[in-house]
Amino acid sequence: MALNVKPIGDRLLVEPAEEKETKKGGIIIPDTAKEKPQEGVIKALGTGKTDDNGKKIPFEVKVGDRVLVSKYGGTEIKIDGKEYKILSSDDILAVLE
Repeated sequence: MALNVKPIGDRLLVEPAEEKETKKGGIIIPDTAKEKPQEGVIKALGTGKTDDNGKKIPFEVKVGDRVLVSKYGGTEIKIDGKEYKILSSDDILAVLE
């Protein structure tokens, strides 16, 4: 299935990593009480940031990279029932290897 979303400027489309359901003391933690995942996989890149001279600054990441994102960054969207985040390139904290 191809995504029909193309981020604009220095934004990226990230699919949050699946979190495993954890049980603590036999209690199942509901989705509403779980923390949002801070890891994800880049699915699409925008056109890139432009500097003061009008020159494009290339992204430091590529599609398919597993990344660590800021906890409260980005905008959550749903496409075909799947959750994604649109983030600014500044919200990417690290590439996980």
